[in-house]
Amino acid sequence: MEFYEYARPELMAGKKILYFHGFASAGSTGTAQRLRTLMPAATVISPDVPVEPLEALDFLHRLCEKEQPDLIVGTSMGGMFAEQMAGFHRICVNPALNLAETIRKNMGLGKMEFQNPRADGQTSFLVTKGLLEDFRKVTEQKFRSDDSDLVWGLFGREDTLVDTYGEFHAHYRQAIRFNGEHRLNEKAILHALLPVIQWVDDRQEKRSRKTVLINVDDVLLDTRNGNPVNDAVKGFNSLCRHYDVYLLCQEDRQAWIDRWLDVPAWDRVILTTHKELLLGDYLIDAHSGEAGGKSFMGTVVPFGEEPFRNWAQTSGFFGRLGGQ
Repeated sequence: MEFYEYARPELMAGKKILYFHGFASAGSTGTAQRLRTLMPAATVISPDVPVEPLEALDFLHRLCEKEQPDLIVGTSMGGMFAEQMAGFHRICVNPALNLAETIRKNMGLGKMEFQNPRADGQTSFLVTKGLLEDFRKVTEQKFRSDDSDLVWGLFGREDTLVDTYGEFHAHYRQAIRFNGEHRLNEKAILHALLPVIQWVDDRQEKRSRKTVLINVDDVLLDTRNGNPVNDAVKGFNSLCRHYDVYLLCQEDRQAWIDRWLDVPAWDRVILTTHKELLLGDYLIDAHSGEAGGKSFMGTVVPFGEEPFRNWAQTSGFFGRLGGQ
């Protein structure tokens, strides 16, 4: 599929998003354009962040005050700045919380080329000891807000440039690892960033969704070979767009879930042998006769049996329900 075919016109519709780019980048970055493509009914503002850190921090505070965004998304350096924008919903992707050290270790001093075109036409800048010292001053202001419920962090498992997950998680519960690197590619935007934006949008709108419980074994995980059931990941992601989806396990499946289901499954795993005690609207289960499944109070979808023999049939059923 072409990237534009994944567009979500309903997502953040009529709302304003500020995007803060990373070090040596610009507002013209492809990430901002991809967000515009995916959320055509939202306004995505992506300014050129000033090179000087203290100037940048003041500029971004004034921009937030002026624009009053519904959401701030920042990557790398932008994630570090986003964390400091107290009072706004914000998603910090691979935030470079100790940027001076990151620059010193990975880039060093001297002339640096901008990775994307800047509005003022500048193509390069100098990294000096003074610039690094100013970054240290700016990063010393992190973690001063008391609005942790408004802050999300996304951390690539394959990020070799920045690793601030532990430091971030010590202050914010909503810290999530995703399958990706430091830079956001299209896959990471779709399967890591977009689900969190949906959670933010749902929270802002006080939107409630029907609940779907999925028994992982032999619905998502093929217990014969350890691979996903055919079309299971696609079906799971489709359900997550329209329902609150939770995963049921009778034993620890977290490593498998992290590998295959990624961010949409974060904080959604229930370890239980008593399915009859759980509240939900639907239960998709290949073993519904076990662990109390027969006494589940909602609608049981017996996966593997007609008319739910596979994920194509199951997704078709929920598609016709349209979130009901």
